[in-house]
Formats: sequence, structure tokens, C-alpha cells
Amino acid sequence: MFESFNKNMTSEAKGASMYTAVVINLFALICLLVALKKDRAKTRQALVMAFKSFFRILPKVLVIIMFIGLLLGFVTKAEVARVVGEQAGFRGALLTALIGAILYMPSILSFPLAASLLKSGASVTAVAVFITTLTMVGVVTLPLEIEELGKKIALLRNGMSFVVAFAIGILMGVIL
Repeated sequence: MFESFNKNMTSEAKGASMYTAVVINLFALICLLVALKKDRAKTRQALVMAFKSFFRILPKVLVIIMFIGLLLGFVTKAEVARVVGEQAGFRGALLTALIGAILYMPSILSFPLAASLLKSGASVTAVAVFITTLTMVGVVTLPLEIEELGKKIALLRNGMSFVVAFAIGILMGVIL
């Protein structure tokens, strides 16, 4: 899945991506060293918590990655293009919006999936709507949101986010 994402990148984009990764990791390392110097015990405790959290979510992430890989392995490019490609129009964007609103997965995993969908023939609009609803609309988390914010505010926020996702998708489709 990540290989298809990297194949689509130009060498200039790969260089910029590599540079960004180095800068972010260097910054994180410097922050870790500063934290270690300031309070070794708290830093060690934070690292233990981070590793526990990482290993707790790792199985979920691996299942999602395997599901996406299997899905893209069994679904042909022609089927992707027919269902969520340019010719699918609003229907395709609506389908990806609903899937994005229902799915509960880390948004970082949505970017390689989006690249694979684009490579397989999905429209930019449909993919932008998918990523936007995935991050802004939460059907799975709606009960908690209703509990914390109240029914009216939670439904209004999710509804407005769903509409805004289409505006963003259309804008991205026009720009790209």
C-alpha cells in the first residue's frame, strides 16, 4: 500500500518528504533529550506510557492495514473508477462520505488509502470527501459526543461537518 503511494511521488516530492521526516524526527529527538535532562524519571515514565499505548493500538492498526490491502487487492481499478470515479459524480462522493463518516480509523492511515484509491481511478472529489468526513464526522463517536455536548450541538456539528466535507471535496476537485 505504501509502495503505491511512493511510486506516484516525483523525486522532488520524495526529497521534500524525506527532508520533512528528518526535521520532524530531529526535533522530536531534541525535545526528548531536553526532557531527559530536565527530569529523567518523568521522561522515562512518559516513554513507558507511550510504548504501552503503541502496543495497545498496534493490533487495530495492523488489522486496518490488512483490510485495506485485501480490499484493494480484490477490487479492480475498473470497479473503483465505476463506483467512485469521475463518472460516478455526486453518487460516488456521497458513498465515500458515508464510508468516511462511519469508519473509525486513525486519519494517518487514510492518506496511503487515499493515494491507492486515486491510483485506482477514484476522483479527487470523492477521495477528499472521504478523508474530510473520516476526520470531521464521527458516527461511531456520536453517542459520546451527544453525552458531552448535548444532542442538538452534536448533531449540528456532525451535520455541518458533513456538508462542509462536500464543499472541501468539490473545491479540491476543481483545484486539482
